[in-house]
Amino acid sequence: MKIIGYIAAGILILFGVLFIYASFGPQFNSSWLITGLISVGIGFVIIWFATRQKPAALTEGNVTLKIDLPANVDLDSLKCRNCGGSLTTDNIKMVAGAPVVTCPYCGTTYQLTEDPKW
Repeated sequence: MKIIGYIAAGILILFGVLFIYASFGPQFNSSWLITGLISVGIGFVIIWFATRQKPAALTEGNVTLKIDLPANVDLDSLKCRNCGGSLTTDNIKMVAGAPVVTCPYCGTTYQLTEDPKW
């Protein structure tokens, strides 16, 4: 919708400028000047409304992030490297595109790494 608004505003401003320019020709025509000023004004109002419109993605309240863990991680047996405490999916967050685990027991933070499958 924004793109259509910008195109319509551009056309209105272009023709408005042409009307204003033509009104100062050899025979001054005040009706062309008024038409040009109104056209330019409407064009800028359309641009103003188009910039105030929020994108659809920002109006929604919930964002779901699906984490694709490396290799075959069995979350039933995922344990902290430092203290051996049990970890859940709530302890895994995405940081800079990598899965990072924060242990709720000892506070250790480390990145999940993929072990070779062979």
